[in-house]
Amino acid sequence: MKISDVLRAKGSGVISVQPDETVSGLLGLLEEHRIGAVVVSSDGTTVEGIVSERDVVRHLHSTGAGILEAPVSQIMTSEVSTGTAADDIATLATTMTEQRVRHVPILDEDGRLVAIVSIGDIVKHRLSELQSERDQLRDYISG
Repeated sequence: MKISDVLRAKGSGVISVQPDETVSGLLGLLEEHRIGAVVVSSDGTTVEGIVSERDVVRHLHSTGAGILEAPVSQIMTSEVSTGTAADDIATLATTMTEQRVRHVPILDEDGRLVAIVSIGDIVKHRLSELQSERDQLRDYISG
């Protein structure tokens, strides 16, 4: 199975944030869309970084509440693992587990941002696959 299968069910909408947006503004965006991370991008197509709730919490602890008025670029992760729609789901899940990341931006053939996949999206897809396999086996046995 490929990431494209996950994207078919999930869709390919991507929420991004400008690098100069404040951390406070980022928190509003995360809450508004009920998400845990966003891609940092000046133009909505390039990946300059990624920032998550975890990044905010870590910096609040180490820096204090003043971080809320700092730009997102100050707390973002700059080295971002990315994938493509053609990537194998199991391979991406392994990468996410090994690198301890929960969100991976998905790029097209030209390196443009087209989607983001979370570990939750992958788990949901796998559970759906298992349910389908179970139903097929049950039908085969009863049939």
